[in-house]
Amino acid sequence: MDVSGGSGQPRSGSDESAEHHAGPPAPGPARPGPAPDGDTSRPDPGAPASPPPARDHDVPAEEVRAEHDASDGPDGPDGQEGRRGDAGQRRAVESGAGRPAPASGPPPRRPREPGGGLLMGRPFGVPVYVAPSWFLVAALITWVFGGQLDRVLPELGAARYLVSLFFAVAFYASVLVHELAHTVAALRFALPVRRIQLQFFGGVSEIEKEAETPGREFVLAFVGPLLSLVLSGVFYLALLPVEPGTVPGVLLAGLMISNLIVAAFNLLPGLPLDGGRMLRAVVWKISGRPMTGTVAAAWVGRALAICVLIGLPLLTQSGALGSDAVDNVGMDTVMDALLAAILAAIIWTGAGNSLRMARLREHLPELRARNLTRRAVPVETDTPLSEALRRANAAGARALVVVDPEGTPLSLVREAAIVGVPEHRRPWVAVGGLAHDLTDGMRVSAELAGEDLLDVLRATPASEYLVVEETGEIYGVLSAADVERAFVKAMARPS
Repeated sequence: MDVSGGSGQPRSGSDESAEHHAGPPAPGPARPGPAPDGDTSRPDPGAPASPPPARDHDVPAEEVRAEHDASDGPDGPDGQEGRRGDAGQRRAVESGAGRPAPASGPPPRRPREPGGGLLMGRPFGVPVYVAPSWFLVAALITWVFGGQLDRVLPELGAARYLVSLFFAVAFYASVLVHELAHTVAALRFALPVRRIQLQFFGGVSEIEKEAETPGREFVLAFVGPLLSLVLSGVFYLALLPVEPGTVPGVLLAGLMISNLIVAAFNLLPGLPLDGGRMLRAVVWKISGRPMTGTVAAAWVGRALAICVLIGLPLLTQSGALGSDAVDNVGMDTVMDALLAAILAAIIWTGAGNSLRMARLREHLPELRARNLTRRAVPVETDTPLSEALRRANAAGARALVVVDPEGTPLSLVREAAIVGVPEHRRPWVAVGGLAHDLTDGMRVSAELAGEDLLDVLRATPASEYLVVEETGEIYGVLSAADVERAFVKAMARPS
């Protein structure tokens, strides 16, 4: 089964380095930016975050992560504390809950390359992984196909399992071609592909952005089943000159039939299957709204899951799939019911994840760096922490930026580090010892919003970021924890 982009929807976000819209800040005094007040969002693009990126059915709540587990104080990003005056600001800055951090923390970590199993290669620059679950299904295919070979070619003996293992590998090579078709189409449309993963029930092409038009969405979904149909035809042509009842003949016939089944199954019109994405594109084209297409295709997918759960065992029991109805009793009936239940669960879960991904893309534009930024005051590196906090509270700010004598920002004081300093020691601790140096990735444009903002944060994981105007002037400090909470709050709103 093909579940492109995690639940049949492209993932949001990217693990690759994103373009940063803010250049280096110009020297000069810092201008405090507005503290968040009231709602963190101001009224689309599949994870998602994006949190996603998901594995194929992840709920997209992991896309934004802070490097350190630091709290923002009792108010959170909604700015409720900002309406309580200087005393409330003092509590937010000086006594927020969080784990004490060392005075000089480690540099921001490089984003990890997406994992997910054994790396097999990088066709077209996209990593291909084989999940551990593949070995389970390979063993299952080897056992089942080996039993069929024993009836067709009994002279093979134990060697039939070696032939069956070759069939399992060749079949998943066909699945990989199916996924590579999605990947090539996505790259052709300038959509980043995070990875391809071969797993228990087929493969996953994790496409990180949504197609811009319903036409491209349709093409992106259709090329996979189309390649499976082409492969089925190729195996049929290769089968014509081969003598029936031989090992090559049985293998070619099995690969022809299996690719035909893969194409037919993926053309079923319900998410997360390719046919569901094609249906979504059609409804999107008619209605003009991608969310409408997603809702329609997801509910068709859920109906399809129920049909698979009930219909597949009935079909096998009746002999409509080619076996004798009299023989379909006992263990075979149990296995058919178990297979139907697994397929139905995958389709139902994928349809639900597709709805969540669509809601994510609807709410992503609500995440704006300018709205989530905390006011910040500039302080020089040798300023005592108690004095820096006094200035911040006087200005109604909740963040500290260390600058040089000319006003150029050098580093950010981590909130977790402030929490780790007892109040009686703060007059003797310089802010420079609690700050971590700014890197290019930690300078965020105040104009960033939605997926662009999340791309920048994911490219350079950190707990705080310096927010600058297009002119390079300091606007404030953005906490990754604030962004994460705002994301969760936006996801909780109805679409």
